[in-house]
Amino acid sequence: MAPTLEKVSSNKHYQGTLTKYKFRSAALGDLDAQFNLFLPANAAQGKVPVLVYLAGLTCTEDNGAQKGGFVRDASAEGIAILFPDTSPRGANIEGEDVDWDFGSGAGFYLNATSPKWSKHYNMLDHVTQELPQVIEAAGIPIDFSRQSIFGHSMGGHGALTLYLTSLISGVKQYRSCSAFSPICEPSAVPWGTKAFAGYLAGGVDEGKENHDASVLVGRVKGGVNVLIDYGTADNFLFQLHPEVFLKAARDAGHDEVQVRVRSQEGYDHSYYFISTFASDHVHFHANFLKA
Repeated sequence: MAPTLEKVSSNKHYQGTLTKYKFRSAALGDLDAQFNLFLPANAAQGKVPVLVYLAGLTCTEDNGAQKGGFVRDASAEGIAILFPDTSPRGANIEGEDVDWDFGSGAGFYLNATSPKWSKHYNMLDHVTQELPQVIEAAGIPIDFSRQSIFGHSMGGHGALTLYLTSLISGVKQYRSCSAFSPICEPSAVPWGTKAFAGYLAGGVDEGKENHDASVLVGRVKGGVNVLIDYGTADNFLFQLHPEVFLKAARDAGHDEVQVRVRSQEGYDHSYYFISTFASDHVHFHANFLKA
């Protein structure tokens, strides 16, 4: 039996509604989880497609909803947006709140295999399985057969890996993927190696095998639909490696139509950058969600 959704708040926004929900999450070890959901006005006439937005380190379900600049265009296109949190909250695991780039606010959108973290840190299952099931059970008019995914930084890593993994498995859960400043090669940079060493029993090797977009893209057979933007003035470029992902995609035979990686001159890692190109990303996904 699906858990009951509790409505925390709701605001009219661009003719639709942005609602925050809370529920008890089995995937996250019976902890309370929150998410935001934008429903466009046309949802009153029937089910609508959905974009899933995964936020970055230290963020919550609120950052993308409040600062991303996605909702106006999503409303115009008749697309819902789901904003999950970035980690479990309140697990009270030793070391969970010591560092800003690991633990709370830094779930890395994987299922932990290290015993210390595996009860609660299962953001992959939470995003890909639990949230769609809970939302559908609540009767909210979203068509999860028309679903795409995007994200920022750690969330860009999550968007890429969840998308590519779904293609490799043959599930094809998401029709398209985009990312702002994603961590493209986490097994080779400090943010990713710290996460993999902590959450995964097999450490960085397990992370590289299962959760590294620059490895996964080489295993996809057939077409992909990926758009990546990053800023040339991003202080965290050394953590991102978009050029590595692009080379891996090209080496795998994915051309400039299937995988586009765009450098944006002078932009940084912030939501000023994200909101500038938000419209591009929503319309990119609309091409696939409304087909």
